[in-house]
Amino acid sequence: MLVNLFNTVKGYGVPVTLREFLDLLTALDKKLIFADWNDFYYLSRTMLVKDEKNFDKFDRAFDVYFKGIENMDDLIKMIIPEDWIRKQFEKELTPEELKKIKDLGGLEKLLQEFKKRLEEQEKQHHGGNKWIGTAGTSPFGNDGNHPNGIRVGGKSNKGMAAKVWEDRTFKNLDDSLQLGVRNLKIALRKLRKMTRKGDQFEFDLTNTINSTAKNAGYLELEYIREKMNDINLIVFFDIGGSMDPFVKVCEELFSAAKSEFKNLEYYYFHNCIYESVWKDNFRRNENRITTQSILSKFTKNHKLIIVGDASMAPYELTNPGGSIEHWNKQSGEQWIRKLNGYFHKSVWLNPVHEDHWDYTSSIKMISGLMDKKMFPLTISGISDAVGYLSKRH
Repeated sequence: MLVNLFNTVKGYGVPVTLREFLDLLTALDKKLIFADWNDFYYLSRTMLVKDEKNFDKFDRAFDVYFKGIENMDDLIKMIIPEDWIRKQFEKELTPEELKKIKDLGGLEKLLQEFKKRLEEQEKQHHGGNKWIGTAGTSPFGNDGNHPNGIRVGGKSNKGMAAKVWEDRTFKNLDDSLQLGVRNLKIALRKLRKMTRKGDQFEFDLTNTINSTAKNAGYLELEYIREKMNDINLIVFFDIGGSMDPFVKVCEELFSAAKSEFKNLEYYYFHNCIYESVWKDNFRRNENRITTQSILSKFTKNHKLIIVGDASMAPYELTNPGGSIEHWNKQSGEQWIRKLNGYFHKSVWLNPVHEDHWDYTSSIKMISGLMDKKMFPLTISGISDAVGYLSKRH
């Protein structure tokens, strides 16, 4: 049975190893948990998952595996041990717990009744003492008051339920999702290159100890320049109408980048980069900055990130005069080639789901112009982009 669970978890993208699976079997053999659905869930997650970003993948795999049971009899076999285990199970229960189970005719009777009522019930139910629903005294449902019930979904408010069937607490930790500022900061932090070149000084404990020892025990304080992030970052943001659905994630990325990089330069463009961009979206017609001046101002060692959906009519990218706002002498394609060719390291972050890229010709064209250095605007995608930008060669 557990071999299939192992394969299901692995199939959902959790990087679980055979060694971890054997550790789980050892823990079960040592009886770290016994006959408890929730305890088994937490134990198996602890043994098989080593990174919180995979918690949701594990939850989905766990849910799918146990939902794959064809009938309630199979579920009983999985939850309740065989006869020789049943005897051990009864030894683990207190007299009070045994009495509560016997009040309903035993745990097996409880599960059989649950199966029967699932088959009979045709709609949602709230209150009462029979049907599966909420806020009642039936042994089945959620937010009820029966002392030995089975909780089906929802959140327990009484702390009395024996089983939890549906929970996905860590949905927002999946690294394939577009997450918030904190997670973006963590991803971008890997791009930082700390060097001691600041104007401020900080206490140097190691050299203070060495100098004091050399000075016959007389205190000799040593200081060192504070570490500063030596990475210079330039970010271009697309503010075209097609980017409206992605405003929130772009705002979060901007906030994270501004927090992590003191030497951050940012500019805005509409759909495609042409001969000019701007710093203030509200005054873009008056305060345009030529793209050539940016190339002249910054060194080739600056890291370049372009953020946009790369979704436009092909002529906007390939043709002079393709801009929908003004007449551009040089095509956007030429300017993207210039930017990508000038800076040693540059990437494009695309908020459009990666599965849809092949359906938009301009996305494929721009990915080619960026030497295939286009990454999805997710935590995983940003981590990959940062990994590329951090390489020396």
